[in-house]
Order: sequence, then structure tokens, then C-alpha cells
Amino acid sequence: MQHYAILRLLMAGFFLYVAWPVIPSAVTPEAFLFWGAWLGFFILVVGANFATLLQMTEPPVMEQESTRRRQQA
Repeated sequence: MQHYAILRLLMAGFFLYVAWPVIPSAVTPEAFLFWGAWLGFFILVVGANFATLLQMTEPPVMEQESTRRRQQA
């Protein structure tokens, strides 16, 4: 289910596209802290989804394909 990881990367890219013009206007220390935390979270999201795409980690349980085996009586 790699299309979920691609979708999350596209969404993260869109959010960065929307936020990028606002980031340089940060003046107060609180704004710097907010945007620093936001960019840190963005890097974590992108890194985790790239790891899923490159099959370095297993996808979340919700996205794993389940194979049902017939129970023999």
C-alpha cells in the first residue's frame, strides 16, 4: 500500500507550500518556536513516509495486507 505513503508526502508538501511564505515573517520568540517545531514535525513525517516507500520499515498495521488462511476442521 505505497499509495498511502505517497499521498501523505503530497499532503506534507502542500502544507509546506502553504506555510513557506509565512515562515520568514516570524518575529517573536514564540513564532520561532512554533515554526521550528512545525518544521521538525514536517521532517519526521517526510522521513517516516520515505522509509515506508523504500521498505525500510513495515507499513502501519492498518495498511498491511492481511492474508486470510482457511482453517481446516
